[in-house]
Amino acid sequence: MLKKTPTMNEPTGNMNTIIGKDTVFTGTLEVKGALRVDGTVKGKIICPDTVTVGASGSVEADLEVTNAVVAGKMNGNIVASEQIELQAKCEVDGDLKTPSLIIEQGAIFCGSCNMKDKAPDLGFLNQQKSKPENALASSSKGNK
Repeated sequence: MLKKTPTMNEPTGNMNTIIGKDTVFTGTLEVKGALRVDGTVKGKIICPDTVTVGASGSVEADLEVTNAVVAGKMNGNIVASEQIELQAKCEVDGDLKTPSLIIEQGAIFCGSCNMKDKAPDLGFLNQQKSKPENALASSSKGNK
């Protein structure tokens, strides 16, 4: 039997919480496992898994998550330890901090993004940084 590999739209953890289309939640929401928002959340979301804002979802909150997938409206900052995905019809107004960012064509993003805190391991690039002053010093010695 073949196993299907999970994608960003299919969280690896259990989908513990769903905020339904006509639901409004105000305050700090701490969730263990994945969260899907199809309604409205105002305040703050803390989740050690994936938070998905559905196409009908509206979030006016700051997010502290592992992964974030936004298909609806998001007004607030997102800090994701692994990845943020902005899908084609989303509208995001806020700052992003993540090592990996996916922005689909058609997404609207107004804010800044910081990806420098953790350098991604690309595998094929040398991670060592050469110091320009050492290179300059060694090349000037050869010219004398």
